[in-house]
Formats: sequence, C-alpha cells, structure tokens
Amino acid sequence: AAVAMFTGKANCPYYAKAELLADYLQTNLPNFRVHKITQHPDEWEQWLHDICETNGWEHRQCPIIWRELLDRGGKGQLLGGLNEFLEYAQRYYGITSMMLSEEMLNIAEENLQTHLEIVQEDEEIKSLIKPMQIWITSASVPICYHLIPLLANGEVFGVTTEISIHLLDTEQFKEMLRSIVMEAEDMALPLLRSISEHTNIDQAFIDADIIIVLDDVLLNLEVQSLENYIREVSEICQVYAPLIEKNAKSEVKVISSGKTFANLKATMLRTYGPSIRPENIIAISTHWESAAKAMLARKMNMNTAGVKDVIVWGNITGSNYIDLSHAKLYGYDSAIWCPPNFQRPLLSMIYDSEWIHSELLSAQSALRSRVSHCTAMLPAHAVATVLRYWYHGSPSQEIVSVGVLSEGQFCIPEGIIFSMPVRFQNGNWEVMTELEMNETTQKVLERLSHELVQ
Repeated sequence: AAVAMFTGKANCPYYAKAELLADYLQTNLPNFRVHKITQHPDEWEQWLHDICETNGWEHRQCPIIWRELLDRGGKGQLLGGLNEFLEYAQRYYGITSMMLSEEMLNIAEENLQTHLEIVQEDEEIKSLIKPMQIWITSASVPICYHLIPLLANGEVFGVTTEISIHLLDTEQFKEMLRSIVMEAEDMALPLLRSISEHTNIDQAFIDADIIIVLDDVLLNLEVQSLENYIREVSEICQVYAPLIEKNAKSEVKVISSGKTFANLKATMLRTYGPSIRPENIIAISTHWESAAKAMLARKMNMNTAGVKDVIVWGNITGSNYIDLSHAKLYGYDSAIWCPPNFQRPLLSMIYDSEWIHSELLSAQSALRSRVSHCTAMLPAHAVATVLRYWYHGSPSQEIVSVGVLSEGQFCIPEGIIFSMPVRFQNGNWEVMTELEMNETTQKVLERLSHELVQ
C-alpha cells in the first residue's frame, strides 16, 4: 500500500492544480490514497529545505510530491513537482488535468483563506487547554530524573490536567538536560504536553505555575566555612527571586527541596522576592516524615501505612526533631481485634521504654544518615506528595510536616521558614495550632528556633 504526499504553499496555484488532480484520482481509483500538508507561504521555504535535507532530495519549487510505502517504512520516493505529477498521472492512469490558469489562481486564494482559518481555529482550541507550567531548577540532579514521571502520571494534578515541564540548569549540563528531555518524550506520557531544557537564566520561570528549587551546594567544611556556603545559597536566591517576580504567574507556588539549606533557600526567596505570596513558598520535609514512619514500622513489625501523625520540626536539612508525641498506629496486630479506623497512641504501644528514651536519639541519628544518602526517589516522592496534597487536600485529620513561614505559632520566632505540622485543604495549607505541646517538645523547639535563626 502506498500514499501520495502533497505539500505546497497555501497560495500556490500549481499546488492547487496538483491537489485537485490528486483528489480526482483518489475518488476514482480504489488504490490511490492522498495525504495533503498545506504550508503557510512564510514557512514554506524552511519547511521544504528541512524535508529535502532529511530525505536527501533535491527539489526547490512548489509543490513537492512523493510516495510513501506504508508497509515498508523508510524514506519516501520523490516524484517531483507539478509537471512530474501530471506526467505520472498520464503515464500510469491515462488521466490529464485540464484546469485553466484562472481556476488555479481562484482555488489558490481559497486555499490560503481556508488554511488561515484552520490555523486560527487550532490556536483557539489550544488556548482553551492551558497546561500547567512547571519549572525545575538545577534539573541535572537525580531528584529531577525521578520527579518527572511522578508529576506527569496524573496522580499529582489530576488525570485531566496537562503539564509542561521546563528544566533549568547551567550551560555545562545542557547535554544532560537534552538527554532527560528525549527520554521523557519517549515515555509518551499522555499528560506531558511538552518538556524542554533551558540554560538562559534571563528567560527562567516564564508563566510558571510551580517552581521546584533543587539547587544544592556540596558541603565540605574543610574547604570553606559554613558562612561562605550560606553566602553561596543567598546569591543563588538573589538571582532567582527577582526573575520569579518578573516572569512567573502571580499565584506561583515555590517549593524548596534538596540535600542542603532547604529552609534557608525558602527564606531567602521570600526575602529577595517580597511580592511572591509568602504562603506560596514552602520547604519539603515530608521525606523525613515518611522515613521516620518506615523506621517505626520496622520497630513495630507492621505495615508503614498504619503509622500516622509523625511530626518533623525545625531545620529540614539541619537540626530537626522527630516528634512522636502525636503519632498513632492503625491496624496494629494485637490480641484484641479492632476495626481498621481504630487508632492507638504509638508511645503507649511501645513497651520498650529504653528504646524511646535512650535509643531514639541514636535512631534519629541513623535516620539522618539514611535520609541524607537518599538523593533521588525519596525526596522526589516527597515533592510529588506535597504537591498532590496542595492541589487536592491532605488526608482528613492527618498531620503533614512542611517547612512554612512562621507567624509565631508554637512560640517559634516570626519570619523564618520552620518545619511544622500542617493540613492542606481547598488549595491552601494551615498550621495545626490546636495540637498541644508537652514540655519536652517546647524546649526542643526553642533550641531549634535559636539554631535556625543563627
């Protein structure tokens, strides 16, 4: 089976003549199939150059006509222009076009008008479907690689929301970004409208709905001081924040993640971008929360899904505190049968008080080491989970730990990004200020606040 491919300028009378003859052949011959591609006059020369270069053809006039063998693949067989097609039709089918020049000109004019109307209609339809624009900075890091399929599988934003992903990094990572783009395109994810790489910082964050900041510094205090690393992070945020204000949408959501200075990045972006809504800048601590739940589930020999309401306080990538005072267990296997929604306080179910009072600190140290070595899947899952909660709400009555701007809740100083318990609903979050703090937790929060302020 073969199909004849016709391409020409919309306003070309020779294309009009070839097109009508092709239509006649398709109507009257059972095995003759036609596919027409009309090009705008302004785009014709470039399109012709590209198609000829791709196929190794020599052809310079309008139209261009070739045959493609559907069952064999490979490049098509060039027939040529109008004269070659007329000769082909005469030789193989004994049919000749008798169209007059005036007819050709009239049809060419109609073709152009129709083409412009179709283009306008397509643009109007596309404008109705507005994909969510997601920008990821430092996109060469492993987190990004794992994050892309999570964002595009429909579970985060919904199965009807298309997304466009923009990967931003420096020029030295251009080839790596390009390979990520190509692999994401090859996945053919239905909701991924487009994915592109960017190395021009001036064009960053255009029309952004969501910005995920993954920039990190490689900490080595033997090489330079902590103050220098902090200055380095600050300089990155000084570049990003004004561009976010200038280029992103007014309701843009900014997420800080990564292995270092998650709280500081969020704080600096707010400092240098005062017009960004403060409640739309958050730092991700959910990966600590999920890792702590897994640690407790292993201790309790139960399913991780049954451990709820573990709280992460403080500096996410620095001094933080895993608070179990509100943690609950669901579906815990014991001698007494309970319905699935029955909860038990975790601390009352751990009979090994020595583990709670003396080993928890060392367990948290082990947890810190474990989380810090998780550079991809775990933090990517945490970002995707928080975004899903932000857009669709977190599970009812459950605690989610996120770094947010303090307004003095729990006696935490105002104006710093501090990980604390929140709930998401109706596209917003709120701090769960109704939670009661015991004396031990309050003292820890005072210490963590002081360290973070410093």
